[in-house]
Amino acid sequence: MKLDLYQIDAFANKAFEGNPAAVCPLEYWLDDKTMQNIAMENNLSETAFFVKNETQYDIRWFTPTAEVNLCGHATLASAHLLFNMLNYSDNTITFNSKSGPLHVVKDQKVITMDFPIETPMPCDTPQAITDAFGKAPVEVFKFNDYIVIFDDYEDLTRFTPNIETLKILDLRGVCITCKDSTYDFVSRFFAPNVGIDEDSVTGSSYTQLMPYWAAKLQQTKLNAKQLSPRGGEVQCEIKGNRVHISGTAVHYLTGEINI
Repeated sequence: MKLDLYQIDAFANKAFEGNPAAVCPLEYWLDDKTMQNIAMENNLSETAFFVKNETQYDIRWFTPTAEVNLCGHATLASAHLLFNMLNYSDNTITFNSKSGPLHVVKDQKVITMDFPIETPMPCDTPQAITDAFGKAPVEVFKFNDYIVIFDDYEDLTRFTPNIETLKILDLRGVCITCKDSTYDFVSRFFAPNVGIDEDSVTGSSYTQLMPYWAAKLQQTKLNAKQLSPRGGEVQCEIKGNRVHISGTAVHYLTGEINI
């Protein structure tokens, strides 16, 4: 069997920025084990698979070790591929996912994804978080991930967390964040429990970050940056019970899988 494979740098303005995602368009679903093996072989934080369903698309996402229910950068990458390389003629795409329908709109080079808000709730600070970062945070919230608030930009840039300690935690990942003078807020994201020590740009984390920062800053439209080595800029806006997450993407590689 031969399958097309693309690599797209999402939340990037040029190659080697943002978060690279593999995208594999399918005519029909493969079995879960095969898709997981493909994602493991790709060894990127996410591999997206999609299948056309009449006028819409069904989409699934796999890290090297697990399937996840929502992924931002690989959705952005999939939309970029359809809009720019696979002769999709409309400027709106609906992806059906385990997190419900996700509507994606293209406006020139900018792609905006309509995701559900996931409002994190305050919680006690797990000892593993303090131990992993070597400093107690200001606040901690939780939903799909731990949202960990620090008050010092320098801390965010210098942290080298103990990954093995983070693996003790029970949620998908840990997102550390603070206010910034250039952007409205900045963040970093760690998810070793799903095979990602540090993610470059984590689109889905903004469904949890935005409710916190919008309330804190009393604004519904915010500009953010993820402070990974590759880095990436994300524009976000709250619209009712949805978060619009926007960015650009760059095609990096076209290949073929033989299995």
